[in-house]
Amino acid sequence: MPQRHAKRTLATCCTAHTLHDGLSDVTYVLLPLLAQTFGLSLAQVGLIRSAHRTAMAAFQIPAGLVAERFGERNLLAFGTAIAGIAFIALGYAAGFWMILVALFFAGVGSAVQHPLCSTIISHAYPDDGRRAALGTYNFFGDVGKFAFGGIVSLSLLAGITWQAPVIGFGALGLLTAAMVFLMVSDTKARRPAHSGTASNAVKVPGWGIKSPRGFTALCLIEILDSSTRTGFLTFVAFLLIAKGLPAGWAALSVPLILTGGMAGKLACGLLAERFGIIRTIVITELATGVGILLTLALPGLAAFFLLPLIGVVLQGTSSVLYATIGDLADKERLPRVFALFYTLGSLCGIAAPLGYGLLGDRFGVDNSIAVIGIAVLFTLPLCLALRPAISVSRPVSV
Repeated sequence: MPQRHAKRTLATCCTAHTLHDGLSDVTYVLLPLLAQTFGLSLAQVGLIRSAHRTAMAAFQIPAGLVAERFGERNLLAFGTAIAGIAFIALGYAAGFWMILVALFFAGVGSAVQHPLCSTIISHAYPDDGRRAALGTYNFFGDVGKFAFGGIVSLSLLAGITWQAPVIGFGALGLLTAAMVFLMVSDTKARRPAHSGTASNAVKVPGWGIKSPRGFTALCLIEILDSSTRTGFLTFVAFLLIAKGLPAGWAALSVPLILTGGMAGKLACGLLAERFGIIRTIVITELATGVGILLTLALPGLAAFFLLPLIGVVLQGTSSVLYATIGDLADKERLPRVFALFYTLGSLCGIAAPLGYGLLGDRFGVDNSIAVIGIAVLFTLPLCLALRPAISVSRPVSV
């Protein structure tokens, strides 16, 4: 793909990522407003959130499989349009059931985004630049998380009801769907023309995993990394409160980590291009474990100011892991492999807070945080299993 087209594809996927992650995380801001407007119980609020997250997790693998038949661009545009229509419907919701259905379909629409955008970018940057490109893409998701929530908050301060920005987000979703369809090349249509070229790697049957051992190691690293990230983000505020910091300061802990994480997602992709995958993973995971354990050893205020630096490595490793999929999977099977990988992360996001929460109830939040910090260090020996697969796969990088 020409460099100009690759950059256009990356810009479009970054726009889609900003939109979908913004739509997903703005629900944290909207749920209290919906509860107040419609008199929802906490159980109803929890059911709405669970329906949205379950739809996002459950439909990623089906989206990857369907995209192999109909094309990543086409399904990404379709899913983005569904998410947009769902948010327009949410803006006109009249009660609990309409909210539940609207946010369920918003989750279905957004489920396509991560695996398909990652696949499209991997096709656009098959060799050099893929890690930096996916790191840039990863960064823009956090931009959406901050921007959409901020827009709703500012609208309320200006006296505008929550329905107006929600309908606006839906309209933006429809515009983004059109942008995806017009600006991204149809990779499905182009594949037959490439199938006979000698430069292509031999197609791997089934799921297209070139190195089962290497892919298993990468998935285990993702499980530990994602569990560490969600577990620490969930309980770090409780740790700071236990250290004597005011609740207002503790509430800022997650925004501080996410701010550092935005820089980390961009920087770690660039570092992987320069220093290699394995070195970057080792550096970031080691720094994550040490940083988390330091929050236990340091006084509360010092731990608080350390959080942005922890965020850089805690969030940044994901850019390297996602970009490594292209080295381990056949290009015709990238949608389903990315979908499987992202689904693992989603499931960890559900299970890890529960597991570490039970541990914290039994042994205290400080011991739970200690286990989180130690667990991430088990990624280091897994890098030894990943290294041979990366070195073998690189000549036929997808």
